[in-house]
Amino acid sequence: MRSRSVLSIVVIILFLLDLYVFQAVKTVVSHHHLRLRLAILIAYWIIALACWILVLTMPNWHITEGHGNFKFILITIILGIYIGKLLASVFFLIDDLRRGGIWIFSLFQHKPVISPPEIIHGISRSKFLSRVGLLAGGGLFATLVYGFSNKYNYKIRRINLSFSNLPPAFKGLKIVQVSDIHSGSFDNDEKVRRGVDMIKNEKPDVIFFTGDLVNNRSEEIKDYQELFGSLQAPMGVFAILGNHDYGDYVHWESKEAKAANLEQLKKTEAEMGWKMLNNAHTLLEKNDQKIAVIGVENWSAKARFPKYGDLKKAYAGTENIPFKILLSHDPSHWDAQVLPDYPDIDLMLAGHTHGMQFGIEIPGIKWSPVQYAYKEWAGLYKENEQYLYINRGFGFLGYPGRVGILPEITVITLG
Repeated sequence: MRSRSVLSIVVIILFLLDLYVFQAVKTVVSHHHLRLRLAILIAYWIIALACWILVLTMPNWHITEGHGNFKFILITIILGIYIGKLLASVFFLIDDLRRGGIWIFSLFQHKPVISPPEIIHGISRSKFLSRVGLLAGGGLFATLVYGFSNKYNYKIRRINLSFSNLPPAFKGLKIVQVSDIHSGSFDNDEKVRRGVDMIKNEKPDVIFFTGDLVNNRSEEIKDYQELFGSLQAPMGVFAILGNHDYGDYVHWESKEAKAANLEQLKKTEAEMGWKMLNNAHTLLEKNDQKIAVIGVENWSAKARFPKYGDLKKAYAGTENIPFKILLSHDPSHWDAQVLPDYPDIDLMLAGHTHGMQFGIEIPGIKWSPVQYAYKEWAGLYKENEQYLYINRGFGFLGYPGRVGILPEITVITLG
């Protein structure tokens, strides 16, 4: 009942926003033929009405369950429409403030104020700002829709890292890192297979998976178990758990059912040939030289995520190993515990953020909204002699697309 009330308030706010934007739409189409103008204005309100109905019925969607992304596509379209309208409203507000300022100024004059020329490139300033606003809002909406086509557009990122304390036998070690598969979101088996083939073609020495194999339930990996189980490397495939692997975001009929789901997921990964490092470590050996791979369960410095990880337990026994790699799903672990307490962990591999699946990454510019929540959110970071690499995710969650932040396969070569 409470959720219905909240959604009703949301729809009222959306209506007011629609009404405000509608005034600009009327201005822009005012010179069109009457029939076309009426068609545009009627279509505007039909789309708005459809969005209101979808928002009001949202509690019945059960969007966290099952496969497929149609419901998430609808949510993205609705969000895209109204975020676009909010962006457009900034330009409309500028024009309203400008005209309001002129009107207030005129009240203090003894004669009517003649405002500055209102013509910009042949159209009125108000119509110009309205057009710019609608183009900006429409452009953002189009960008989100375009992002649907990028969710399987896998990108290989190659990183070369040099360490003075790396045992000589491991010089040239080729690591592939995969993270955030989110198998419950997949809706195109062939494109997922293409991504897995890209990993195989790298012929890595070792593969590390840094968490979130599923969205919520262990059964989500069933259709892809054989495919991801075909990943092999001479030194092995090692994996940890991410926050979504615990089933914390769905309702379970009992604590026992939730625990059984987690155990089944661990069993499935073992059947795939992946060695789980649940607060544990393993040693890789080559020519009588060793490096340590330490794996922790999900550990986050963010209050909304439980701390399942125990780095002290996982680290124990590696003190005398000259080189250490840590697998930890959440990058906030690095600043909160790894840097201050474990200065001899040379490289931490993480995932979790997905780069929010939205941002800009071009030479000289690296931005995503997620950076306001996570100091380190994608790519390579260094503090003194310690490195952190954050994979942008193989899969996707929620928004079934990617804009500017493509799905990633990381290839790291040690030197």
